[in-house]
Amino acid sequence: MSPSTSSLQPGCPANPPRPGEGVRIGVLTSGGDAQGMNAAVRAVVRTGLHLGAEVYGVMEGLQGAVDGGDRIRRLEWNDVGNILHRGGTVIGTARSKDFREREGRLLAAKNLIDRGIDRLVVIGGDGSLTGTDMFRQEWTSLVEELVQRGELPVEVAAEHPHLVIAGLVGSIDNDLVGTDMTIGADSALHRIIEALDAISSTAASHQRSFVIEVMGRHCGYLPLMAAIAGGCDYVLFPERPPAPGWEDAMCEQLRAGRLAGRRDSLVLVAEGAIDQVGKPITAAYVTEVLKERLGEDARLTILGHVQRGGRPSAYDRWMSTVLGYGAVMEVLSADPARPPRVLGVRNNRITAIDLGEAVKRTKEVEGMIDRGDYESAMMSRGGSFREMVKIFDTMARPPVLDSASELRSEGGARQPRVAIMHAGGLAPGMNTAVRAAVRLGVDQGWTMLAVDGGFHGLVNGRIRELAWSDVDGWASDGGAELGTRREIPSSQQLFSVGRNLEEHQVDALLLIGGYDAYEGALRLVQERERYDAFALPIVCVPASIDNNLPGSEVSIGADTALNFAVWALDGVKQSASAARRCFVAETMGHRCGYLTLMAGIASGAERVYLPEDGITVADLQRDVERMRASFRAGKRLFLAIRNEDASRLYTSDFVARLFEQEGGDLFDVRTAILGHLQQGGMPSAFDRLLATRLLKHAVDCLSDQFERGATDGRYIGVVGDAVVSDLLVHMPEHVDQKNRRPLHQWWLELKPVVVAVAEPDASPDESTVQVLTVEQAEKLTEVNGSIVSV
Repeated sequence: MSPSTSSLQPGCPANPPRPGEGVRIGVLTSGGDAQGMNAAVRAVVRTGLHLGAEVYGVMEGLQGAVDGGDRIRRLEWNDVGNILHRGGTVIGTARSKDFREREGRLLAAKNLIDRGIDRLVVIGGDGSLTGTDMFRQEWTSLVEELVQRGELPVEVAAEHPHLVIAGLVGSIDNDLVGTDMTIGADSALHRIIEALDAISSTAASHQRSFVIEVMGRHCGYLPLMAAIAGGCDYVLFPERPPAPGWEDAMCEQLRAGRLAGRRDSLVLVAEGAIDQVGKPITAAYVTEVLKERLGEDARLTILGHVQRGGRPSAYDRWMSTVLGYGAVMEVLSADPARPPRVLGVRNNRITAIDLGEAVKRTKEVEGMIDRGDYESAMMSRGGSFREMVKIFDTMARPPVLDSASELRSEGGARQPRVAIMHAGGLAPGMNTAVRAAVRLGVDQGWTMLAVDGGFHGLVNGRIRELAWSDVDGWASDGGAELGTRREIPSSQQLFSVGRNLEEHQVDALLLIGGYDAYEGALRLVQERERYDAFALPIVCVPASIDNNLPGSEVSIGADTALNFAVWALDGVKQSASAARRCFVAETMGHRCGYLTLMAGIASGAERVYLPEDGITVADLQRDVERMRASFRAGKRLFLAIRNEDASRLYTSDFVARLFEQEGGDLFDVRTAILGHLQQGGMPSAFDRLLATRLLKHAVDCLSDQFERGATDGRYIGVVGDAVVSDLLVHMPEHVDQKNRRPLHQWWLELKPVVVAVAEPDASPDESTVQVLTVEQAEKLTEVNGSIVSV
């Protein structure tokens, strides 16, 4: 990050005015707790202070506003230090009965005005947001009544004619219509997947069936996504109640799965699951059905509140931080006459949604379910929700149940033979992607082939068949069972590649990998005039922890790498708790700073060094001066994160030695090279879902080409919430070939957040993270030129 993002420019006044001066902001968490609330609270407090405002924590939710006293307390910069990694909410939460009564709201209004607070950031579920909106609407009448009672001077009341609010949705259920993700949902999914992975291993050892109850009283997001990411066999959730006789259908599908080679059976049941006549379906009942009808030793596990607890995921840290930053911008700029807005996430951007409309649409989903309009209920959750329902049905259906697949293989016509391979660096989630490709391809009636060892294996003819059962259990496996290498075929090796494609009768290539995969595929496309064997459909799917691939804002593996980096940084910070220390940590990423910036936001780093900005002597001098001042003021830890290629000469070791020399006795310095742990481990839930969704579209892309007789070379990806594709021949137009990264990187827009939450005395930068309207967020894919929807 260049120093200009936080230092004064020539000609600027010594103490420029800050947009928050004279403003007092209250922040509270209400309703059920959710992992990531602390990140949001921290961001609200620090962004408010950074912009010159005073920030007050309203303890124990809306009840704290009613109680007043020390339950409304001023928060300073260090009051929210070292809370990013903590679950729950440090300012407490409660469901307030008092606030539901007008007398309670009168007390709340007086207590807030007594402290000069007329702007609130509320982090909670739809009930908390609705209650706060009612409070806002009543504000004028409440203030007038307080004046009439003699409890509030007229002149004080005149200073606070309106209450301005901004909402952030804290809900592990991910149930608010209008936002892609709510605070806590990703972390809850992490907890479920960890449990499923553990249960699956013991279930497979004993060839046993398990029924797992997960949260989701009115929304099926957690059970559906967990079923896909966890490789489950059957799932029951509110938006799709099963028809009468569902017990027989479930048992038949589980029986078929065993016949197809599965050693275990996993059934997920949402706590709010019902059948089509409205009868609750309990996990205990499902367990008894399996025991009676399959004669199996079925076991029941209820995950309960473990889903709410624990350390928040990297996503729930960085996105909640960005949302907290956006909430302060919202309350500082909001027009009191405009209806209040809740800030959510649409297409990876902060999006402002009309609060009343969002709550209304959320409640309408329950009515759709009651009326039996299940399709509308699922579509209200978003197009991707409905898409994932279809994907799960296909992925979980054993081939013996797919009569359509059997019919497609009859009639004498040879079915397509599709080869899957990796290239580039290892990315967690590659095995998940191969599993999805095989099962979706088998569903099409295709013969699926594996190329072992990347392009090297293709050169040497290491090609074999993969069956539906061969990839059982791969959803949770880290590494890459097919192997991967960074090299691409040389001119001398192209003949061998073409010969092996012909000998194994390969009709299409599906490459799951990084930049080398894309370059190798592009080379095959460019050599088609010389080698007829290369005239076949080719599709590239992004899998790289660097997140540096064209045509996609996220790559398979990047989320897992980020989570492991943040986990390691948590440990690094804890190790410094007994000393005054600066840590210089180094992340992977090559010439793309995605991991570095996001790890910086998620771990609370004071400084990040990106290859997109480079490192200068002026940067280092400024950082040394800042560290000296902060450690003299009592700071105990300073975390700087450097991308491995941020500078060729200013290495992590050099930077650490420089800081140590200049720090003298004020602090000591250590380095932490995170290294290949960022490529290891089991893939995160996000990466499993991303891999599955992308491979569904890759298979659809190949199917379309087979039907048209086309031989396109394409790469696909996710832009916003849309899966898009482009021709490989267009790839050079969208990349910085020298640095091997896209020309446009959306995440660079988040750089101002690092300054806002890390530097209390820095001058506010003119550049800010934009809060989009829903319409603006929905149009994101239109700016991608030749990129079109699959």
